[in-house]
Amino acid sequence: MSGRSVLVVAHTGRPEACRSAALVIERLSKAGIEVRVLDEEAPDLHCSGVQVVPVSAAAAEDAELVMVLGGDGTILRAADLARASGTPMLGVNLGHVGFLAEAERDDLTSTVERVVERRYHVEERMTIDVIVHRNGEVAATTWALNEATVEKAERERMLEVVVEIDGRPLSHWGCDGVVCATPTGSTAYAFSAGGPVVWPEVEAMLVVPISAHALFARPMAVSPRSVVAIEVLPDTPRAVLWCDGRRTVGLPPGARVEVRHGAIPVKLARLHRTPFTDRLVTKFGLPVTGWRGRARPGAGDAGGPAGG
Repeated sequence: MSGRSVLVVAHTGRPEACRSAALVIERLSKAGIEVRVLDEEAPDLHCSGVQVVPVSAAAAEDAELVMVLGGDGTILRAADLARASGTPMLGVNLGHVGFLAEAERDDLTSTVERVVERRYHVEERMTIDVIVHRNGEVAATTWALNEATVEKAERERMLEVVVEIDGRPLSHWGCDGVVCATPTGSTAYAFSAGGPVVWPEVEAMLVVPISAHALFARPMAVSPRSVVAIEVLPDTPRAVLWCDGRRTVGLPPGARVEVRHGAIPVKLARLHRTPFTDRLVTKFGLPVTGWRGRARPGAGDAGGPAGG
């Protein structure tokens, strides 16, 4: 063995993901790389010669990579393990849009080759830390890579909240909820709620109201040093906090949720230095017909010297 280790996480509910995981495990093992799989996934993967590890913060400890086969939901699940150990994640998209993934299913063989040859780079993504207060006491602490959302828990009634930025009240909203998102999460729930797309290298937090009945209820981008607080008013129905659509905390009337820049980033392994603009065009199928690009010297276009 080379002393290298990779944790493979798969959406085992999809036969395609299990087949892809088996291929990845086989090729990594042949290259002398130790492969770990989670104990809850091992029975579905039917792979021998792997190290089976429990689902815990130590699952990816000292591993070189966490390779994830599935959609963004699977990547967010794996982020719980990767963040705890500071291990980069490399996602192979087997879902739909797959914004967090770096490779597509058709690139699986070349993706494994690049991992074996260490031909990838690592970038850090901002996270958010979330604290829930009840009756003046800290009731829960959690985090998110994409977003933290305070939502109404009862469909038939509107949620009443006051939003605070840096210790000052901003507005009282009757709404379905409020999304606090990272730049990474700007293409997820916040996007669906009408928020802007933010390039990943921009350090900011988004505050996006959901179906708010208010004159001032626009999406906002605040400083990464800001603290955003959402207070559930005492006379409102109960609410619920969702982080990345995975971790949930009940919010009784009077609860307070504070959101700030995360202390620990998530690391993503990248195979290509593709501009984020190109990623948007590809993932959303954006029309770019008619684009001519910048003028080239000698091309006769305005802004460049005429050809002779």
